[in-house]
Amino acid sequence: MPTNSIFEPVGHESLADAVVAQIEELIASGILKQGRKLPSERDLAELLRVSRPKLREALQVLEERGLVTTKHGEGSFVAPLTGQAMLPALLALYGRHEPAFFDYLEYRRAQEGFAARLAALRATRADKERISEILADIERAWTEQDAKLSREADLALHTAIVDASQNATLIHMMQTIFNLTQQGVFYNRDFLTSIDGSGRKLLEQHLELGQAVIASDPKRAEQAAYDHIDFVESSFRLGIEQQRREAMAEKRRLVEK
Repeated sequence: MPTNSIFEPVGHESLADAVVAQIEELIASGILKQGRKLPSERDLAELLRVSRPKLREALQVLEERGLVTTKHGEGSFVAPLTGQAMLPALLALYGRHEPAFFDYLEYRRAQEGFAARLAALRATRADKERISEILADIERAWTEQDAKLSREADLALHTAIVDASQNATLIHMMQTIFNLTQQGVFYNRDFLTSIDGSGRKLLEQHLELGQAVIASDPKRAEQAAYDHIDFVESSFRLGIEQQRREAMAEKRRLVEK
């Protein structure tokens, strides 16, 4: 039988209801997030120590409640919970509308500062171990100049800190925001790294943020989150201004030909 699982055997009273209650708790707490695939029916029944008919009954209830979706041939997944933060048309508009990017950063600054403070106060040993492992990945990515690992570890760190806040609403809402970041809707992280030069500044900020949470220092963690977003904002403002200057210089050169 699989071990080290988030699922626990249920008692014998109203088995289907007990399964529903346990999975609902995992979803509500943010442990199971939207899009997450559940174990196979056989494995899940074994983990919960219920019959497969009872498990199917529970999954049907969860589907009816809009919490789980089942895809034929693929399995069961946690359903979309927060919906689309923005429709495609609005996303496209935001991509063409520069002030929207800074609104996005303003929102992230407030939420991530709040999350970092809570994480420093509430992070468990498991949370801190997870953050420590991600920091090691961030350092390795910088040393090896591995852009793919760097992007993945960057997002993993911010996600881990939000998770460590233990605030379910924050966890679910920020997942939507991080999904937009991952898709490159608002900015390309490689562009930010190019502004930073070697990426050393980003490395130092991420290490400070993670280490402040591990040290259980809420004031330091909150400030580290603010400093990081402020750096992103100021870097992009400088980069955008540099692009404008270069465009104007090119126009002058063409006129003078």
